[in-house]
Amino acid sequence: MTPQKRIPLSLLGAATGLILASLATGAQAACYVEFKAKKDNPLQLFHEVVRIEGPCTQANARAQLQQRLARQGITLLKVMSVRDE
Repeated sequence: MTPQKRIPLSLLGAATGLILASLATGAQAACYVEFKAKKDNPLQLFHEVVRIEGPCTQANARAQLQQRLARQGITLLKVMSVRDE
């Protein structure tokens, strides 16, 4: 009979925490948003799908898209759909 190896509970707890954290990060679904937008002078219309970070909600999608698009002089017209992948 071989002697049993003992692992300190503090090490076991730390390892379990690391595993759970990596699973939670890997399990987060990507959030994709379909939207319509425009740019004036000359008029350009956009109908695209992009990935966003954070909660997959209409409010978060609208906030992120307005910021991203404004930097390019583009106005968000409508968030068509928000979906987890």
